[in-house]
Amino acid sequence: MLLGRLAQLNFRRSIHVTKSLCSGMGIDGNNILAESLKRQGVEYVFGIVGIPVIETSMAFQAAGLKYIGMRNEQAACYAAQAIGYLTGKPGVCLAVSGPGLLHCIGGMANAQVNCWPLLVIAGSCPEDHEGIGGFQEWPQVESSRQYCKYAARPPSPRLIPLHVERAVRAASAGRPGAAYLDMPATLLTAEVDEDQAQLDYYAADPITLGHPAPSLVSQAADALATAQRPLVIVGKGAASARAEDAVRKLVDATRVPFLPTPMGKGVVPDTSPYCVSSARTQALLKADVILLLGARLNWMLHFGQTPRFAKDVKIIQVDISPEELHNSVKSEVAVHSDIRPFAEALTAELAKRKFSLQPASHPWWKILQEKQTANAEFVKAQSSDTSVPLNYYAVFKAVQANIPSDAIIVSEGANTMDIGRGMLLNNLPRHRLDAGTFGTMGVGPGFAIAAAMWCRDHAPGKRVVCVEGDSAFGFSGMEIETMFRYKLPVIVVIVNNNGIYGGFDKETYNDIQSAGDVTLCTPPTALSNEVRYEKMMEIFGETGHLCRTVDDIQAALKKALAVTDRPSIINILINPQSNRKPQAFNWLTESKL
Repeated sequence: MLLGRLAQLNFRRSIHVTKSLCSGMGIDGNNILAESLKRQGVEYVFGIVGIPVIETSMAFQAAGLKYIGMRNEQAACYAAQAIGYLTGKPGVCLAVSGPGLLHCIGGMANAQVNCWPLLVIAGSCPEDHEGIGGFQEWPQVESSRQYCKYAARPPSPRLIPLHVERAVRAASAGRPGAAYLDMPATLLTAEVDEDQAQLDYYAADPITLGHPAPSLVSQAADALATAQRPLVIVGKGAASARAEDAVRKLVDATRVPFLPTPMGKGVVPDTSPYCVSSARTQALLKADVILLLGARLNWMLHFGQTPRFAKDVKIIQVDISPEELHNSVKSEVAVHSDIRPFAEALTAELAKRKFSLQPASHPWWKILQEKQTANAEFVKAQSSDTSVPLNYYAVFKAVQANIPSDAIIVSEGANTMDIGRGMLLNNLPRHRLDAGTFGTMGVGPGFAIAAAMWCRDHAPGKRVVCVEGDSAFGFSGMEIETMFRYKLPVIVVIVNNNGIYGGFDKETYNDIQSAGDVTLCTPPTALSNEVRYEKMMEIFGETGHLCRTVDDIQAALKKALAVTDRPSIINILINPQSNRKPQAFNWLTESKL
């Protein structure tokens, strides 16, 4: 009965909007907002409704926007930015006032630092209640501004379309990021004549690509052509820019070894013979000229400084944001440009110089190949050890061998994410979503929901595999219900080591728990022993998978891949003390500036 009432309400709202647009009737802020988003090309809204945005969400649906109701605003915000990255058009996160918007702040910061397009829209208390203790009153525009490229409250219903266009453009243009629009209850319910709303306020032509200065392309070509040990680093910016064809042609033509950043994986396939991810430390340390394509010299690349990089390394930096140039080290060549036109121009320039390395004979390639061989032997030995409890390498070898090669892989955790990055391969761009530049935990289920929605609409049959550490899964695990509600066949793989970074075996854990006051005795990194996360499936009348062996993993993945209308949970119990390969350097190299 409720479903019928909601459908009837949406139908009446749709008729009302249609009539108002055709006859000049009054139109309220909810419908102006919905129509404005639709005309700016927005497709998806993720959120949690309540006062004052319940009717807003229904207006969105009546306008044809796809609404996905989540269980936590932070997860909704993660999903909205992930769909923005996958489609190139900002996803919307809809939240209620006060606490609802504040729960989005972590997601907004993540989108801003991660450079993903996101538009957060939150209701706020009625304007005539401000300053006198209104329900969930909070200075929302001011609170959001430091996490956004654009934050505003439209002053009247007729100006909503103007601010929607500005917010969508700010979130998308240049280096993408977050935008925020504040919608007081009085603004959402206020009506104006349709001809005053200016729903077609602004319909800009697509933003043209920024092309590099020819002289800088020539300088970059000279630096690479004269290098003894050149290296290309392919960043997430190249994936965001849809520059994969141009970057692949550059690498294939020059045969220069390349390293992808975590979400630069797949711009050039991980299986390319020119990928040297397995010799990453050696490649960074020995390279004399490095071409950065949409990658930042931040903590993920050790700031471009010694001891992880050669002291005299020359950097060719290409970025859409001029503010990023010379960020942590002075670049030899700094190019303000979109990645695609630069890569195309550089490929042409290097062809004129007949520049191409020979992997079979070039000394630089020999150095890297020797390191690749040594590291591959370590991984092979670890992944071949299938004794119980399993280690990370054996788990990831089994997962990689049993998932589709074109799957979108979502990953978060500590060792789970770091080791999986090297063993779970991506041969297509924008097919790896992880904790990213901000190192945010809890993003996995939200990212996976967005990826599954994208697959449903744009790549039917493609699968999403969400690989979670047990600690990471705890942040947003209740989004499993969202996956069920929207019939999303996400395969959630939990690599369960009983802790944060590492936990304890059952005997040790029990000894710890009985040693005295558990708040004083239980290590902060410990989680409960062998938690049966897969039993969450039973809440929904389904069965999850508990795995202890490689055979268990293979069987579980086979069953999960056969399911196409609901999620699956595969809980893999591993050795709590399993770790990654010993590192030559600390994982985080401190800046010496």
